Amino acid sequence: MSTEEEILARMKPGCICKGIKLHRILQAIKDGAESFEEVAEMTGIGDGSCNSKRCRQKVAQLLQKKEEP
Repeated sequence: MSTEEEILARMKPGCICKGIKLHRILQAIKDGAESFEEVAEMTGIGDGSCNSKRCRQKVAQLLQKKEEP
């Protein structure tokens, strides 16, 4: 991840309900999380007012991107 991408990830929301930034989700994936449940456990996302309707989709996209060559 470039420096610019890292800066943007620190500003962008990853979980709006819980106020968790995208960089925490990316770090969890980098640290080995392979499912939404693992990312949620590592970051605290998923149990906000939307019941993970927003962040679950974003995490799925990020996990799929990680798997691409």
